[in-house]
Amino acid sequence: MKVHDGQLDAFKGYCEKLLKLTSNEPDCLFYGFSFDGNLVHCREGYKDADGLLAHIDNVGTVLEEALKIAEITRLEVHGPEAELAKLREPLSAFNPQYFVLEYGFRR
Repeated sequence: MKVHDGQLDAFKGYCEKLLKLTSNEPDCLFYGFSFDGNLVHCREGYKDADGLLAHIDNVGTVLEEALKIAEITRLEVHGPEAELAKLREPLSAFNPQYFVLEYGFRR
């Protein structure tokens, strides 16, 4: 994401709210924000597509507010095709790029 000029502190406040909301999601495997100036990378992982959709429902209001002072510059969604298929319609407004997981493992 790219945070609008002069809004970084306000955006970090939204990050804290998002972290608090997400910390109680049972299907969230990891979630965090990294910064390079006003560029922000949100890295998150979920057990499955249903976990991601539950997350969006959980944080939707706060995310909408945060996106008033930032814009999504790139959104990647990685996973097995069967899980990605469940996300294509619900995430269409975010215009993500989908990557089909073909090789890998999870512990």
